[in-house]
Amino acid sequence: MHGSGMTSIVWSLLDQFLASKGYSVLAVDLPGHGSSEGPAIKSIEQIAEWIKKSMEELKVKEISYIGHSQGVLTGIEFANRFPKSIKTLTLMAGSHDLPVNPDLIDLADGGDMESVNLMLKWGYSGAKKFIGGNPVQKIINSPRQIQEGLAVDLRACNEYKNGSLAASNINIPALCILGEKDKMTPLLKGKALATKIKNSQLEIIKDVGHMLPYEGIFQAREIIKNFIEKNHK
Repeated sequence: MHGSGMTSIVWSLLDQFLASKGYSVLAVDLPGHGSSEGPAIKSIEQIAEWIKKSMEELKVKEISYIGHSQGVLTGIEFANRFPKSIKTLTLMAGSHDLPVNPDLIDLADGGDMESVNLMLKWGYSGAKKFIGGNPVQKIINSPRQIQEGLAVDLRACNEYKNGSLAASNINIPALCILGEKDKMTPLLKGKALATKIKNSQLEIIKDVGHMLPYEGIFQAREIIKNFIEKNHK
């Protein structure tokens, strides 16, 4: 499950890797994102319900969930609501709450590209250069995408208040992966989530920031594979 304003494209290096190991992988676009029709879902609780309905539509009884940033909030809410539908929980660069600066929400509400620039500034561990351009800028590249996708997501994160209780109710195997230089979800906040989830496994990847699916995916995907393998025996 992708983060705020993102799409399933962020998982390209992970889903191909897991598929090559024999796993059935479904990387989704939330409504109003990527190839999914809108409107965007306005709350974390409703996104969790949407995942459950999607599973029923696809006749999938149980999943191993992987989420990044906003997808972390969705993951803990889903695991709390539907414990019989989830085998393992992998949470990347997130915590049990993700408050958002009101100025960033205002910029996104207005479709201002500066909201994306601020995300890039805080999302990476340092100045990053990408062949062909920054992938985040390619995903969120119009005022409409900002207003109808990113802004809705940021508000959903900001308004989610059930994370602490949901995390404390989780009893399935959970893996928390954090970036050492994450400025959006600092280590202390990420570690707080790992503490709330019973018997969770904590991994910290050095020299990467919040955009783990890009910056630290080669390290993270081996950790994720080993975690899933261990808990599917």
